[in-house]
Amino acid sequence: MSATRITLRRGVTAAAALPLLIGALASCGYGSDSEKDDKAAVAAKGKKLSADTVKVGYFPNLTHATALVGEQEGILQKELGGTQIKSTTFNAGPSEIEALNAGAIDIGFIGPSPAINGFTKSKGKNLRIVAGSASGGVKLVVNPKKIKTLDDLKGKKIATPQLGNTQDVAFLNWIAEKGWKTDAQSGKGDVSVVRTDNKITPDAYKSGSIDGAWVPEPVASRLVSQGAKVLLDEATIWPDNKFVITHIIVSQKFLKEHADVVEAVVRGSVKTNAWINANPEQAKLSANAKLKALTGKELPADILNLAWPSIQFTDDPLASTLQTQAGYAVKAGLLEEPDLKGIYDLKSLNKILAADGKPEVSDAGLGVK
Repeated sequence: MSATRITLRRGVTAAAALPLLIGALASCGYGSDSEKDDKAAVAAKGKKLSADTVKVGYFPNLTHATALVGEQEGILQKELGGTQIKSTTFNAGPSEIEALNAGAIDIGFIGPSPAINGFTKSKGKNLRIVAGSASGGVKLVVNPKKIKTLDDLKGKKIATPQLGNTQDVAFLNWIAEKGWKTDAQSGKGDVSVVRTDNKITPDAYKSGSIDGAWVPEPVASRLVSQGAKVLLDEATIWPDNKFVITHIIVSQKFLKEHADVVEAVVRGSVKTNAWINANPEQAKLSANAKLKALTGKELPADILNLAWPSIQFTDDPLASTLQTQAGYAVKAGLLEEPDLKGIYDLKSLNKILAADGKPEVSDAGLGVK
């Protein structure tokens, strides 16, 4: 299969505009430097690796709690030694891919759809997936006064975070499997898909401009706190209730030049996930503390306690589910049939897992040779 290109008619910014975009990340609300926001940033100590710094991107979402907790507890920095971690937060995957392409970040925690889009648009030359991070944590929540069953969604307005993002693609596929028709680009059809930034979705719900949302945590639980009802947990429609929601990507250039730094970040991620799974209550509070440092606000206890149990933290990137999600985007008309061979490089991850006496994880035949 030849390398293919994305057919998103709206979406990734032209390469010529990337330097301007990245320079304006913070002012546009696409990203913020967590070192400026987090006064408790951990200092680099010990032997420096092959790079002075590593620039890491992630979202201030609970589905990115590996990054949140890994920074808050100093686990990632400890593995990096004298190489300083510098992090930037994003509100949507396409913006993070643009930052990776422009060199504004080296490594990112991100969802499957933006990674697929970025890889295929670059003809397999910009990124690799090097580890898993999280599964689950996505729910369809609705206004119970307007929607009581799944069939009631027809004719309603349902929010997703962004055209072509992971939740958007999943919801478009779910609509299609119901036999309903919705135009992927405009969002108009039997169900109106309203692309709404996660930050303003709760206000949109409160105002009545949307009837529900297919969104990640903690947005879903924020809506529940406003009276919404969980109508569907996306995990329940996947085999074994598992699907990749967050994994770790790295720029191929950075991986080639600084493989030791990438391995240190992966090792830190593995140790962070182990700590989260062994200490769920402490981890939940740690993630919330980092959210407060990044955004100025912590999640209320009722939202945090509702959201946290639906997310599984895993080193396995769940590669077979990535293939499935790529198929969803193709079916929606957002992506040409992609060639994903080479999107994974799990050598460092499997080396780390083997050293810990854990089984290797699969790349589903999509690993780099």
